[in-house]
Amino acid sequence: MTTRSAKIPTEAQVLEWMTSLSNWGRWGKDDQKGCLNLITPEKRKQAAALVQEGVTVSCARPITTEMAPDISFQVQRYMVDSGEGRDTDPPERRMVRRGASEFIGMVFHGQTITHIDALSHYSWQGKLYNGKPASMITSREGAQTHSIEQAADGIVTRGVLLDITRVRNVAWLTPDQPVMPEDLDAAERLEGVKVSEGDILLVRTGNYRRRLEQGPTPNTQPAVACQVACTPWFKQRGIAMLGTDTSNDVRPTQYATITSPLHTVCLVTLGLWLIDNANLEQIAQACQQRNRYEFMLSLGPLRLRNVTGCPVNPIAIL
Repeated sequence: MTTRSAKIPTEAQVLEWMTSLSNWGRWGKDDQKGCLNLITPEKRKQAAALVQEGVTVSCARPITTEMAPDISFQVQRYMVDSGEGRDTDPPERRMVRRGASEFIGMVFHGQTITHIDALSHYSWQGKLYNGKPASMITSREGAQTHSIEQAADGIVTRGVLLDITRVRNVAWLTPDQPVMPEDLDAAERLEGVKVSEGDILLVRTGNYRRRLEQGPTPNTQPAVACQVACTPWFKQRGIAMLGTDTSNDVRPTQYATITSPLHTVCLVTLGLWLIDNANLEQIAQACQQRNRYEFMLSLGPLRLRNVTGCPVNPIAIL
């Protein structure tokens, strides 16, 4: 298979999209929800009507404290109390020592944990989505604007899976073959589905399967994702969120001054929230078995105050 680098937009084109694709002011000058505004009550009712069997499928990877080369920051766990020694504790100690609990600490942004990127996660030239100053994300107070709290009532809408491995007839995509707009169109035709306004679009590259079968690779190695060329497609279709089984940017960057172009255009210009590092293996199997690639998708991020995102377990309901 030959490289598609000839179809990659120039850096000048990407910089132009940061203006021409802008959703700033679309939902008011103080808006912090961005494309989540496209999920209307009618859209949620449409999503609920897709439930036929009541089968639920997780789209999250397990969070582990084990070491791996692609982990950006090691997840920490220590037990506050455990069940060890309960059988030998004296009776009076057993009366007060009944529970087990632990501390979990993590940096969820990175290459491995399934998480939501809120609109406070990225800025461009000192500005967040809708023109708010990036200086409002401080080391002391955290995200004083565009926080994950904007999704506190939950995110429920129609989910659509576009499995690009089926289009390419491969087990997984390689870094020199990023997802392009024509791949999204081809996947729609192959699956008989159409992405529409207010949907959460899930794009499968097969790279979580590759990790499971071949083991993790260092996070400095090249990585595949949707190429930033897909962002006009996202704007045209009016998707509310994008989720993939990668960290959502081609690595290394293909541009001199834009290190994470997809994150930048989506989060800052479009106000498009992202799901990084999803596990799309089980939902891909479920969709293929039913020959149906649309479903209700529900996400309930934690109500974290002034935080730039959240670990999440997206649940597809078929």
